[in-house]
Formats: sequence, C-alpha cells, structure tokens
Amino acid sequence: KVYVACQSMLIVLVGAVPKYHIDQEGFPASRAELSRRIHFLDNFTSVWYLIEQEAYKVSLASSLFFAGLLIGNITFGPLSDKLGRKPVYISGLFFDVVFGYVTALAPNYDVFAVSRFFVGIVNGGMALVSFVLTQEYVGKSFWSFTGSLTNLTFAVGIAVYALLGYCIREWRYLALVSNTPGVFFFLLSFMLPESPRWLYSQGKMAEAEDVLQYIALGNGKERLNLKLKPCAGTLRKDESAPGILNLVKHPVLRWRTIILMYIWYVCSFVYYGLTLNAGELRGNLYLNVALSGLVEVPAFPLCMFFIEKSW
Repeated sequence: KVYVACQSMLIVLVGAVPKYHIDQEGFPASRAELSRRIHFLDNFTSVWYLIEQEAYKVSLASSLFFAGLLIGNITFGPLSDKLGRKPVYISGLFFDVVFGYVTALAPNYDVFAVSRFFVGIVNGGMALVSFVLTQEYVGKSFWSFTGSLTNLTFAVGIAVYALLGYCIREWRYLALVSNTPGVFFFLLSFMLPESPRWLYSQGKMAEAEDVLQYIALGNGKERLNLKLKPCAGTLRKDESAPGILNLVKHPVLRWRTIILMYIWYVCSFVYYGLTLNAGELRGNLYLNVALSGLVEVPAFPLCMFFIEKSW
C-alpha cells in the first residue's frame, strides 16, 4: 500500500498553492497577460495557474479521485468474487499505473482531472482486493497481524511520498517518480498465487491444494499429504453465486452491515479530512504530510492487541 498511498496523497503536494504575488498595475486584458503578471516565490508551481478564481479545480480533482474510489470499492469486490482475486488485482494495478502516467503527462487540466477519476476507480478497487488477498493467504490467527501490517504500509507510504515531494519539487517529475514503483509491484504480482480460499469456495480443490503446498514449501515445511474435502458452502454447478443482497436478507447480517457502513463512513470522512488537510496547516508542508502518516504507526500495534483480546 506504499504505492496506493502515493497515489491517494498525490494532490496534497501537486495541488499545493506556492507563494506568489501579482503585479497590480492596470487591469489585465487577458488570461495570458494575467499569467505573465504572476510571480511565484519558489520553484514548486502549477503550469495551469490554479489560483484565485481557479483554485477550486484543485479540490475538484481530489473529489473526482474519491468519486472514482467509491466506484472501485463497489465494483471490484464482486468482480474478484466472480473472476478471482489475482486477475482482478493485477488488472487493477496495471491500469492504476497507466492512468498514473497519464496524470503525470497530462497536457491540460481536463486530462489531469479525468485521469485522477480513473486512478481513483482502479486504486480503490485494487487496494480492496489486495487486502482480501493477503488475508486469504494466512490462517485466522494471523488476520490481525496481516491486516494491521497491510494498513501500516499505507501510513509509511504517506511519509515516503512526503520525502519524495521534498526532494522533487517539479510536480510532473514527482508524479512520475511516485508512480514508477507501481511498475515494480506489477511485475512482482505475477509471482503471487491465487487465493486458496477463493479456489476452495469455487470447488477447485486440486488448484487450492497446489497453492497450499506452494505456501507450505515457502515456509520451509515438508511437502504435505493434503486432500481437501468439499464443504457445505461450496457451490454446485446448478447453484447461483451469493451476492450483496445476502447481506440484507438476514436480520443479523442486515444490522451488522448498516453499522459497519456507518462506522466506515465516519472513519473515512474524519481520516481523509485530517490527512488531506495536512497541506493547509502552518509550518513546513512536507513535514506536515510526513507526520500525518507517521502519527498512525503507533496505532497499529494497539489495533493488533485489541483485535486479539478476548472480550
């Protein structure tokens, strides 16, 4: 999630308004003349002069990203249930990288904004599937550890992005460099096996057994004499796959779903409000962004403790 964090926080540094002043002599006859009268006091400037009356476009690009995030979170889950975790994850990561480069090389604001929308779709969906994939590789006793560790890398990624922004002030180069690790992660992803739990749920016993053997050998275990048996929840060919409506059919699941949706809404609203606002705080921009990520780090050991605690 280091790469996901860089994409999520891109607008905080790329859209930061640098210090500037405008010559007040006379009234500019055109936008081009106004542009010539604007003098930036440092090197971190926007080529599209998104200041004054145009400043809203920075927030608009951020809103488009999160609108895409919403769509990706809704659609990628069912897709991964139907097609498999690995192909959906790899496809999402591929298009995340592609649209990330479109963002960095955008010739105008419109292309930039549209690309951020599509980055949001694949970024949110891919991050969701990657979390599920890591959880399904391990046993239940490791869920709190892997879940916390996965999200810890997002916090570290924010700090890494702040460091990149401090070293690379030109926004296009910053967008290019922060997107490039996605290529590395994309190539590594082909080495990942499919989720054994997903294979098992689809009745693909032999493939699930092969993945479990692969994981066991990777952990230094001897080859297992393993034979999985179909469980009661495994689908038959004449059965339809469970869908999202199953969450509202049963009263207990319905209430849990509503409560969790509300909790996630509030947590996300507060979390991203604070994190994305780091660029508006007084003091050093890059230090503020880095601290907004690093301040999360101590929370993850606490999460593991409370999740594993028997209440």
